[in-house]
Amino acid sequence: MEKPVRTTFSSSVSSAAQEYQQRGWTVAETANGVCLITDDEIAGIEVTGETAAFVRRFLRANGMTGPVIEIPGAERREIHIVTGVRKAAMAIEALRAAGAVVYTDGAGIPLPPSRMAAGPAGQCNWGVAPSEARWVPPVVALGAAVRAAAKGVPQRARMAS
Repeated sequence: MEKPVRTTFSSSVSSAAQEYQQRGWTVAETANGVCLITDDEIAGIEVTGETAAFVRRFLRANGMTGPVIEIPGAERREIHIVTGVRKAAMAIEALRAAGAVVYTDGAGIPLPPSRMAAGPAGQCNWGVAPSEARWVPPVVALGAAVRAAAKGVPQRARMAS
């Protein structure tokens, strides 16, 4: 599969698209808004329901929270933006086996303030905006959180150094 080409924007492009591009993300504008185009550097991990709630708490308690997109709908759905995809084949397989949706290899992820193509549910929003996140965590951090959720492991706050 061909690697996506970084999009160069003209001055008429939305400020949101320009902000994402300044972060080094490959983005494309669509009729519904701006999409992150995944590659071997950056991807998205979608988790739902109680797993999503557990993963968010686990990452926060351990100081590993990165950008999180909240998708509107009856069930809680979140997409965590992650890095380190190139070296994480086993973690990605484990995430998929655990029921997570993994967006890689040129898949598009709607970025706020995009409208979801899936219907009238509305606009996706940042649960944790990139500017609020300390970093973009590696996919293995999400893998650890999803494994902990599957085992029902209680979250522990990171110990002070």
